[in-house]
Amino acid sequence: MKFGVVVFPGSNCDEDLIYTFESILGQEVARLWHKDTDLQGAEFILIPGGFSYGDYLRSGAIARFSPIMTSVIDHCNKGGFALGICNGFQILCEAGLLPGALLHNDSQKFVCKNVFMKAATSSTILSSGLEPDKVLKIPIAHGEGRYYASTQELKKLNENQQVVFRYCDKDGLFNSDANPNGSLENIAGVCNASKNVFGMMPHPERASDIALGNTDGRLIFESILNSMMVA
Repeated sequence: MKFGVVVFPGSNCDEDLIYTFESILGQEVARLWHKDTDLQGAEFILIPGGFSYGDYLRSGAIARFSPIMTSVIDHCNKGGFALGICNGFQILCEAGLLPGALLHNDSQKFVCKNVFMKAATSSTILSSGLEPDKVLKIPIAHGEGRYYASTQELKKLNENQQVVFRYCDKDGLFNSDANPNGSLENIAGVCNASKNVFGMMPHPERASDIALGNTDGRLIFESILNSMMVA
């Protein structure tokens, strides 16, 4: 499978993703510059974290209009896969590819630390390979990570199993103390109704190398690869 990592001015997690997929997972990866429109045959698009265009206006608001996003939107609308992480999640929401929005953390502070989360459903390629109720330790690093959706949107997300991950404590319990940013219902990641576009605030690429002492994030990427091979 060929993955494409989009690179915007201000992206700072693109090389982390490229290293993870190329060197750790052994996949073919293409760098997709924001001014280009050619996806270079990539079947799965990865939109990395960082501060695209300096996070001016709103996080992801300018990146959404980059030339490459025209191709990404078309790719996704045709059923192609995409995953946005942190700033990538914000960009996909701004592009209308994912429901909801990411608002300023309720603390009004940038939060950078390890958090715990677990899958809220097994019906997506990100979570189908995870053990039921397995608690994952994954880093976060964001100032605008508070997931918000209208009451109606939230109802649809839950009914359609579009909530992919929720923040929890180390014992797997959902509570306000385990919520690092004030996200509604402890939501850490969602997908679209067709379950081919995904967004999450935690950084699994920062928990994929044994040298870092944590490989919980690799389980998510391995779930993707195993699901795609079966398909």
